Amino acid sequence: MSVETFLKQRAVNVAVLGNYTLPNWYDPQGKLRTFACRTTRVSPFRLMADVPVVGKVGDRLSAYFQDFGKFDASITETQTGRFLVELEMTRPMREKFASKLTWLEKKQKEPSLADLRKDARIIPTTPHSTMTLADGTTQPCFVIDMSPSGVAVSAQLQPQIGTPLAVGACIGRVVRLLPDGFAVKFVEPLNRYELERRLVTRYTPQASSGPAPATARSSGGVLLPGESSLV
Repeated sequence: MSVETFLKQRAVNVAVLGNYTLPNWYDPQGKLRTFACRTTRVSPFRLMADVPVVGKVGDRLSAYFQDFGKFDASITETQTGRFLVELEMTRPMREKFASKLTWLEKKQKEPSLADLRKDARIIPTTPHSTMTLADGTTQPCFVIDMSPSGVAVSAQLQPQIGTPLAVGACIGRVVRLLPDGFAVKFVEPLNRYELERRLVTRYTPQASSGPAPATARSSGGVLLPGESSLV
């Protein structure tokens, strides 16, 4: 099914954080890489999500979402920064999932049902941004969440702890590796109200000149030369 067709079907527009694995994407230890993602539209049969790595049509993936649990799926269409997947579920699983979606939709319409949990982390309205390395190369990245002091990111590249880089216009260093990405601490805390404007910038592919960027499948950490350009 195409994204265009899915957008015309009955579904719930809901943003739920999760993560997923794709075939043939491994870390240096030979384990499948895990990437962060966020749903944009969900039905009991299909799911559309913003992602850092889209994979290929036909790829089977495993995914886990905070409010949905774990399931398998296959990619039916890819677009820049997102994919549409067909959910692989038994009938009882699908009925339970449909009830969960009904509850989430009702919660969105009735603020009194919202969770009372307070979290200092901020979820950006638009998760896609640009990551700039110390040698000047850029690549798209996915912002998991953010705060005035730092940001959690998922991307094709998994840089080493201590690597200097910029996410959008925010400069910092990698301070921690996460199951589905890495955490960056800003050089200086940022104004909370300007955070998303400075952090989220759309990726623009570079011209094909100079050294080629690191490939996704050689996804270990990269030690970068010329750190002075970012610090």
